[in-house]
Amino acid sequence: MATSEESGVARRQPDMADAAVVLLDARATVTGWTADAERLFGHRAAEAVGRAAADLLMPEDAARLPVLAARCARDGGWTGLLAVRHRDGHPVVATVRAVAAGEAVDGPPRWVVLAADTAGTPGWRMSRGALERMAAHSPIGIAIVDVDLRFVWSNAALEQFGGGPGRERIGKRLGDIQPGLDAEALEAVMRQVLETGETVAGYEHVGTVRSAPHRDRAHAMSFTRLDDDAGTPLGVYYTVVDITERHRARERLTLLDQAGERIGRTLDVTRTAQELADVAVPGLADFVTVDLLETVLQGGELAPGPTGVPDAVPLRRAGHRSTGDGVPESATGIGQVARYPAGAPPITALTSGRSWIAERLDPLAEEWTADLMNGGAATVPDLGLHTAMIVPVRARGTTLGITAFFRGRRKDPFDGDDLALAEEFVARAAVCLDNARRYTRERDAALVLQRHLLPHRLPGQDAMEVAACYRPADELTGLGGDWFDVIPLSGARVALVVGDVVGHGIEAAASMGRLRAAVQTLADLDLPPEEVLAHLDDLVDRAGHEDDPGASPGPDGVRAKGASCLYAVYDPVGGRCSMAAAGYRLPAVVTPDGTVDFPELPPGPELGVGGPPFESVELRLAEGSVLALYTNGLLAADGTAGPRDAAADRERLRRVLEGPAAGSVAGGSGAAGLDDRCLAVVDALVPARPPDDVVLLLARARRLPADRMVSWELPSDPASVAEVRKRTSRQLCEWGLDELTFTTELVVSELVTNAIRHASGPIRLRLIMSRTLVCEVWDASPTAPHLRHPKTTDEGGRGLFLISRCTQRWGTRYTQDGKIIWTEQSLTAPSV
Repeated sequence: MATSEESGVARRQPDMADAAVVLLDARATVTGWTADAERLFGHRAAEAVGRAAADLLMPEDAARLPVLAARCARDGGWTGLLAVRHRDGHPVVATVRAVAAGEAVDGPPRWVVLAADTAGTPGWRMSRGALERMAAHSPIGIAIVDVDLRFVWSNAALEQFGGGPGRERIGKRLGDIQPGLDAEALEAVMRQVLETGETVAGYEHVGTVRSAPHRDRAHAMSFTRLDDDAGTPLGVYYTVVDITERHRARERLTLLDQAGERIGRTLDVTRTAQELADVAVPGLADFVTVDLLETVLQGGELAPGPTGVPDAVPLRRAGHRSTGDGVPESATGIGQVARYPAGAPPITALTSGRSWIAERLDPLAEEWTADLMNGGAATVPDLGLHTAMIVPVRARGTTLGITAFFRGRRKDPFDGDDLALAEEFVARAAVCLDNARRYTRERDAALVLQRHLLPHRLPGQDAMEVAACYRPADELTGLGGDWFDVIPLSGARVALVVGDVVGHGIEAAASMGRLRAAVQTLADLDLPPEEVLAHLDDLVDRAGHEDDPGASPGPDGVRAKGASCLYAVYDPVGGRCSMAAAGYRLPAVVTPDGTVDFPELPPGPELGVGGPPFESVELRLAEGSVLALYTNGLLAADGTAGPRDAAADRERLRRVLEGPAAGSVAGGSGAAGLDDRCLAVVDALVPARPPDDVVLLLARARRLPADRMVSWELPSDPASVAEVRKRTSRQLCEWGLDELTFTTELVVSELVTNAIRHASGPIRLRLIMSRTLVCEVWDASPTAPHLRHPKTTDEGGRGLFLISRCTQRWGTRYTQDGKIIWTEQSLTAPSV
């Protein structure tokens, strides 16, 4: 409601000079209607005069009319907004001023009403005094600077930021009033507004003001250019709102988001601790240390609850970060011991499991921070650290260590909100650290398992030069279901094995270990490849029923049923290689001239799933040929979806084996060179993180020199025993093995005598000088002799017993037409 004085001010305002005029009598009936009123509201004078004013208003304002009339009578006038119904029905919002026109002779006063359309105008125009009072009493800080950026006016709200009342600011620059702010940046914005005339709104600035010199404050500022009537810039006025709490809340949320993204990206304890320190600096602190118990770094188990400690506890530095280059605050390096005296805040936080905060560091802090401060060479004041927090690292009810936060460059001390944020940081990191600790323990166990399940190194043998490459799909544990083996056999032969259990990880590795042990046992029986796979198939089928006849594969798809295996036996005497496969890809043979061939193998079912019997095939390998055995993962990493194209896969492998990427697999010699070529083939076909486990086994064929093997056909006559002893003695002399003559004559005599006594037909004796001296006696009888342990009173049965005591190994292997009894002796020293 406008007072009489305000109404007088209103009459002096130019915005009502062209207003429509309407006359009302004491009963608010229209008695006069001008042309301007007709233009504004659409009603002609004849239609409006004589009607009640309420009939011309919109219903909601018509209802207010009695109250407004009473105010007019009391105050002598009224100013405000009313919605008038236009002749065509739409509302016209008008600024209305009603003033008394003088009293009638016979009654109450009449009224002159001035109405101005508000459409297209910013609103109700006020007097300069009203505007000045509004600006002066606004709760928002407002200031005006001239074109030289010197203060010419400011309101009372600006005083809350310090710098004195407005009269003391006149003629000064912002840097003179608030030295804690970045005056250069703010004045640069003002000059931009002066030059372009474009308003800058929502500009955020952080700094210290005189009203709070020890804590950074955040402000939202808006800048607008002031022009005179001719458009000439007069200066800039700006508004200031303190948004410190909102700014800090946003900062905390941003830091928490960063913590979620950056902490725990790996399962490495030290790296996770360093990520915690990196996130907290500089957003929360200027210097952060993360110290963990040594047991945590080793992946060991901890007792639940706070840590019980003696007088002093050694912790190891797992991570630290500073705003200064090179972490000048600390002489303790990553991995080194950080010791704190008993009763110091770090030990208190570690033992109690509760956080500690000091808004202002006590001078005594120098005692417990000596290990941080360059070994005591610098003090807390020297380094400028003035506030600290220590938060225990706790996860799943167990204390793992402590995290210390310090501020130096930032002048504001830590408060309760900062402590809550630090605890949130540490809580998130603690879970990741505990996961990493558990993973460290499990990975160590997995690596031990891996070392026992896969060959530590390939055994020495003369039949082939062998190189292998294993790349697991499970990069966390390094374990999978693929395996390989090289098994020396009797007669200087060697068995090569490559297998694949479905799935990855420890469960697949455990299943693989069972199969590998079974293959090694079956290989010791000197069975042909097809029989080895038949026995292995029975074992897998039986094991599947023993575990759970109706069980399905586990969550990782791990099962022994459906496993694949290729078993090959190479004899360097004749260069023959026999092999059989259970659900496997074709091997590749690289000839000495570099040509790659894929010999056809009889298809065999996967292990444990049933199907036709296994069959073997025999190949003759030229000396220097390379046999390549591999698991499915080698050719499954090209990103091709859907069923595999076997022909296309073989062509990819052929190009790599023949091409320069493999370094000419067939060329060169030596195990080291073959190792490099094996790795080159895998690198060319398999990414660093393969989708499936990969095994590649390369074996270069050797031939036993003819002068290192002799074979004699012997008649089934006891008289031949003496002759064969003489031949053996002469042959050992030629080989330079005279020290083995006595033992070998004894072995030959016993084996040949047994063959003559218990078998019929011809007998063959073969001597092979390889890494050991091999003696083989063949006969046509399928019956194998058995070792006996004779008593002292027995007159016979000591032959095999003596052989077993005089040789390294002995055994029997069966052929299609009989059996072979064989022995091996070391070449380096006599056996007896």
